[in-house]
Amino acid sequence: MKQLNNDNAANRTSYVGKVYNIGEKRFKEEVLDSLPVEWSNLHRNGTIHIHDLDAYGLTYNCLTLDVASDFPLNKVRGFTDEDTIIRLFSFIKELFTNLGNEQSGGMAFANFDNEIAAILKKLNIDYTNYKSLISNMITDLIIWCNNTHTRMGQTSYYVTLNIGLAENECARFIAKTLIANFEKLGDMVYKPNIVFKVKKGINFDKTDKNHDLLIDALGCTSKKMIPTYLLCDCKADSSVDPNKLSIMGCRTRVVDDVHGLEGAVGRGNVANISINLPRLALEADVEAKSHDVDKRIDLLQNKWDIVAKATKDSLIDRYQKTINIQAEEFPTNSSYHLWCNGFKNGVEESLKHGTLSIGFIGLSEAIEVLTGKKYYSDMDNYIITLGIVKRMRDYCDFLRNQYEMNFSLLATSGELISGRFIEFDKKLFDPEVDIFSKGYYTNSFHIDVDSGLPGYKKINLEGLFHELCNGGCITYVELGEAPIGNESGLYEYLDIAINSGVHYLGFNFPKDICNECGCSGVFDKCTNCGSSSITRIRRVSGYLEILDGFTDGKKAEEKNRRKN
Repeated sequence: MKQLNNDNAANRTSYVGKVYNIGEKRFKEEVLDSLPVEWSNLHRNGTIHIHDLDAYGLTYNCLTLDVASDFPLNKVRGFTDEDTIIRLFSFIKELFTNLGNEQSGGMAFANFDNEIAAILKKLNIDYTNYKSLISNMITDLIIWCNNTHTRMGQTSYYVTLNIGLAENECARFIAKTLIANFEKLGDMVYKPNIVFKVKKGINFDKTDKNHDLLIDALGCTSKKMIPTYLLCDCKADSSVDPNKLSIMGCRTRVVDDVHGLEGAVGRGNVANISINLPRLALEADVEAKSHDVDKRIDLLQNKWDIVAKATKDSLIDRYQKTINIQAEEFPTNSSYHLWCNGFKNGVEESLKHGTLSIGFIGLSEAIEVLTGKKYYSDMDNYIITLGIVKRMRDYCDFLRNQYEMNFSLLATSGELISGRFIEFDKKLFDPEVDIFSKGYYTNSFHIDVDSGLPGYKKINLEGLFHELCNGGCITYVELGEAPIGNESGLYEYLDIAINSGVHYLGFNFPKDICNECGCSGVFDKCTNCGSSSITRIRRVSGYLEILDGFTDGKKAEEKNRRKN
């Protein structure tokens, strides 16, 4: 399928997709027209971005599937062991397909290795007799996730498989096979998203039972950028049962719950809205041009308070509309109880455990507008920046207590909005510092992609933001090339990240593949056969994708990336 250059790098062209895109754009306008003018204007003028507008009031965002507690064994039982194994993995693909068209975002297994092992045990299947078949089924699942673009007729399914905490030999086999087969399938296989959960006493230290799995994971990462790493011993997660932690999609974090549940299993994000921080900084700069930095920062924060209030109102409105939908309109969830409580007592009894996230983008540019310097240029600016994010988190905590709803602060990944916001702002403002010419805003709290800071320094500086952004975040270390053979260097970064408070860590490097001979590396022309037919794999908003399909903003960012 031909890749599209549009709002989503995961899209591929098809007749159904083209028709869907036409209808989606019109429906989004109808949704905006139906909302209070204040909210729709904030979205239309680029002050905020209401994510997944086409799903407003119709469905939730993402989910970590609760598969182990109530798995429908009757769907696969009653056949030969071989047929049962085949049907098990076919059913998983069926779940992803149906659920992917029942929600707007990503879906995850919290412990793919342990969960599959537990299901096999319940089915009375001795995995040692069927290692080859199970390995083939895992390979088939990987290829399905990578190649299938049938969601809305054009999009791949946002699947994340968390592994690493294997409790028995079967689970270890599942994890080891997933990593090995993903690696062996080559550079053009870059999905699903695999997250390795790092935990001392289980896999981090050399004496830990699953340390070999971590080494395997790092070896695969050194070649393919996957897995990424959920650091269960970081400050924010260290008190949580690691089995209950999960990454959904590119970075979503669901842990605390005002209604009593802990962790991500059977829970997800209901909705999120992102605020354009550079817009607010640009307005503050114009209005307080003659004032000192403190005054401009205060004005930025006051403006954020006003926009955040409208954002909160919209999130609550969307939540109320969604919980009023009948459970029958979520047939996959209702049939297999994938959300906690399984919708059996109504949609609200499940979705009340989900999160409502207020996100942000462009923190780096906002601080540069108001202070004239990068936020990481000196300690004074860094402290100012932490204070701004702390205030945003405090407001989310206030909403959480006032409304008894799971409001959280999300460090947004901006595939679309990194370019969308800047197109609005450069027509309205002419700041003294140039934040426009590069063509994108920096994701969330990230240090600029061309900072040139060493990796350990970037990790140290971003770590404190992870403790504040409880709705999800990630830190990336940008490498100049694939660190093949340097797994020990990646391991050192994991250690630094844990001690710095980083919750979720990934490694980026350019990956170019020759379409003629399959050679990979970093090149404009293939160094092996000289071909100019090159596929370029890069990370965009958490997932790996083909560079040609990136939005203009993300293409500009990728071009500007420099190694740490």
